[in-house]
Amino acid sequence: MRVAVTGASGFVAGALLRHLRKSGRQVRGFSRGHCADTSVAADWRQLSPESGHESWVKALDGVDVLVHCAARVHQMDDRPGQALADYRRVNRDFTLELARASLEAGVKRFVFLSTVKVNGEEQLAGSPPYRADDIPAPVDDYGRSKLEAELGLSELLAGREMEWVVVRPVLVYGPGVGGNFARMLGVLMKPWPLPLAAIDNRRSLLALDNLVDFVGLCTHHPGAANRVWMICDDTPISTGALLSRLNTYLPGRACLFRAPPGLLRTGAQLLGKGSQASRLFGSLVVDSAPARDELGWRAPVSMDEALKATAEAFRSRC
Repeated sequence: MRVAVTGASGFVAGALLRHLRKSGRQVRGFSRGHCADTSVAADWRQLSPESGHESWVKALDGVDVLVHCAARVHQMDDRPGQALADYRRVNRDFTLELARASLEAGVKRFVFLSTVKVNGEEQLAGSPPYRADDIPAPVDDYGRSKLEAELGLSELLAGREMEWVVVRPVLVYGPGVGGNFARMLGVLMKPWPLPLAAIDNRRSLLALDNLVDFVGLCTHHPGAANRVWMICDDTPISTGALLSRLNTYLPGRACLFRAPPGLLRTGAQLLGKGSQASRLFGSLVVDSAPARDELGWRAPVSMDEALKATAEAFRSRC
């Protein structure tokens, strides 16, 4: 089986390609730029959303499964009124164009990496976990564009021979992680007082090794086809517990202490940091039981193992 992966120079896609190669698959990587690291993919193609339909059809020749990881993620300099159009162009329009090219090239299965943001951003206390069959409720342009891509895929491929699979991961972490998780690790590297120990929310996280293992399963398991899957580590964790656990693996040993979470959240909102406060103080838990019960999937890496590896890799780069 030959599996191709878009966004192959990225954090998730690069790890996925290594995982697939290790499991004996033939792999092909697609990205905008060149990659000299042959441990990722010896068969590497430079292509982008602007490459054109015929170029993609030709590049997908001989591919059995395409895993579409490339996406436009949140940008700090998003322009008001323009951001949604930019997200749609990459996350929706390119996804559907790629699906059409895959159909023409004879690809048998299209695996789309979506996001939990299709379900929403935050849950009220006592709310049930997000499920794949919940009514979608995205609150930002990124989530909306991913939902539109999901809906477009199911409509485009209805009754067609090519199968589709949608995976909605939660926040992914692992060695080499960037974004907010890396910023959090950077703060913990400093011997600063942090009044966050009392935050007792619940958030699902997903180790990179667990994500690529599940996506690898979705490339071939017959029960995965034409379904949406929520995926996460085995148990959720509070922000306070997460910071405390990571702090034990880092040399800075930030001083964590308890302060009223409600007061901290109000202060963050007054400072215009409402979205950051939501991630720190809010809860977001997903139900990944169908992946275990229906596909027989088990997370190969524990949260403790993955957090330790993430912190140690970050520490070695500093």
